[in-house]
Amino acid sequence: MNTESTDSPSGTTAPTDPEGVTGRLATWIAGLTHDDIPDAVRERARHLLLDGLVCALVGARLPWSERAVGAVLALEGDGDVPVLGWGLTTSAPAACLLNGTFIQGFELDDYHVRAPLHSNSLVVPSAVSTLLTLDRTVPGRELLTALIAGYEVGPRVGLALHGAEMLSRGWHSGAVFGTHASAATSAWLWRLDAARVEDALGLAATQSAGLMAAQYEAMSKRMHHGFSSRNGLYAAALAEAGYTGIKRVYEREYGGFLATFGEGHAPRADLITDRLGEEWVLMDTGVKAYAAMAATHAPVDCALRARSRGIPPEDIASISIEVSHAAYHHGWWKPEPPLETIGAQMNIGYAVAVALLDGRVLAEQFTRERVGAGDVWSLLDRIDVRHCEDFDSPEDRFRARMRLDLRSGDRVQIEVDGPLGGPSRPLSNTDVAMKARRLAATLDVSARWERIEEMVLGLDSLPDASVLVGELAASVPALPVTL
Repeated sequence: MNTESTDSPSGTTAPTDPEGVTGRLATWIAGLTHDDIPDAVRERARHLLLDGLVCALVGARLPWSERAVGAVLALEGDGDVPVLGWGLTTSAPAACLLNGTFIQGFELDDYHVRAPLHSNSLVVPSAVSTLLTLDRTVPGRELLTALIAGYEVGPRVGLALHGAEMLSRGWHSGAVFGTHASAATSAWLWRLDAARVEDALGLAATQSAGLMAAQYEAMSKRMHHGFSSRNGLYAAALAEAGYTGIKRVYEREYGGFLATFGEGHAPRADLITDRLGEEWVLMDTGVKAYAAMAATHAPVDCALRARSRGIPPEDIASISIEVSHAAYHHGWWKPEPPLETIGAQMNIGYAVAVALLDGRVLAEQFTRERVGAGDVWSLLDRIDVRHCEDFDSPEDRFRARMRLDLRSGDRVQIEVDGPLGGPSRPLSNTDVAMKARRLAATLDVSARWERIEEMVLGLDSLPDASVLVGELAASVPALPVTL
């Protein structure tokens, strides 16, 4: 149990309603200890962190990341918190915003399969910014515990809003849930008592936002989770200073978080704390095998299976792809040139086209030259995506079915129950480590990555987590492709 917090302004360390959903969640966050977390959960969390950190380094020097760094540092100026992969420091909020933007910067980062959000881009930046503003050394086991608090809280809040329904309605779900995840991690590191955690959650909830129309051409889609991470950091810091937030924010009927974001959609507040501390929802976090939006991955797997059967793209007359409601609304519109990199990464048709043509969906498939290539657009013109109601249940949301009508008159049908890296075919911890090593090699930082991997996988016994941050802070080169 954390015991170093001082009393809240109300003179109590307890939340306003200890038996309510907000109170129970705040009490759990404040009281979570390293020993409360099963070994298998801690091991998976270390590997999720490993994936997030390599994504930060890959994303640090992308063209849109460089624009963000220039703009944000011009506003924020100096500070003591590193901008990962840059060899620069800035203020804690600015670093939080930028580091979250990097992790989400190239669609390679984690995603939760039941409540869509990208946890690492939310909790890692707030953890880094918080631990470097504290006046004490933070051991690795404390950093890991704080991250796990955030890994749990974000998806649970998302489940209360029925997860992918938020995407169908046009919200960038991860940015909406994300302030809560960031605030939980930062609040844990601040060692806030339950009363102040309640304030932090209320302050985080009132800053939730994110419009999914950013996916078509806007750079801002990359930054949504960074904004949420920064807002969660502010929420915890304000609560630590005694600034109060919305009380019982998940239960409030007028203007409360669930009542407002879930209006007309029957939100389930009870899912936030259902089996809290017994069932670890972070274990449902997917790790991406492809550099594209998660809902494209099952269709990509269908395309790769078609390619493995030796079906030449020129022999295909048309392709019909069936996906869930959320995947359809999130990932399909008929693209028209010119298509920006972000639009290509979010579009099911584009991802399928390059998978069939190139046999992979990685960085080189999203260069300006490849996105504008004639063979891609020729195939795209033959692709259509449809909503299949059979795939709308939570357990089937990542299913995909592809029908290929060949010029010979034959029809080929391929169906997958979920993507590589998702719930039905998860990447093992060994696979996750291998993915990180491959990406580090692409950046030509393999020797440095060996040190980072050793510290992350041994995080429970690392005396000082700031040493890990130091390794991540040094400058990295840009990806060796022209985007």
